[in-house]
Amino acid sequence: MPPVRAGLERYAVSVAARADIAAIHALIREHGPNPWNYLAEPALSQHLRAIGDGVDAVLARLDGALVAAITYADSDDFACYQSAGRERARHGCIGEAVVHRDHRGAGLGARLLREAMAQLRARGLRECYAERHEENAGSAGMMRKAGFVVVDTFHDPVRRNVGSCRTAVCVHRSD
Repeated sequence: MPPVRAGLERYAVSVAARADIAAIHALIREHGPNPWNYLAEPALSQHLRAIGDGVDAVLARLDGALVAAITYADSDDFACYQSAGRERARHGCIGEAVVHRDHRGAGLGARLLREAMAQLRARGLRECYAERHEENAGSAGMMRKAGFVVVDTFHDPVRRNVGSCRTAVCVHRSD
């Protein structure tokens, strides 16, 4: 993992267990909602229930309290964005990313993204994709700090019903 910015070392980072699902859900429900995020139930609950069964998560705790979580999984959902010759290769996909509002802006989200990507690389996956609202500056900054770049944007009024109504697809390639 890259060097940690000052202050980030105080957070304990770990891989989630099934026992963490309720706390992750509560964190997302309390600190995730904003005009840019699409957090529809029951899909969110279903996604989180898959932790330990196809979906994984990295967590950050401070003094035992959960303050950030990022879910990720192996996927083939972004095959159309894969490099030539890798269209059939499995890749990583970031599901949910949330940082407690009192801990935003210090690089914690980017640190967890890098950890999620390290976990995916350990499985042999070279690319990792994530989607966000095109105008979500906080998410854009977190992804940029972690090395993600935008590869596409598209009109997505069902999930993005404010601002530009566009989703940005981002990728991190480790090769």
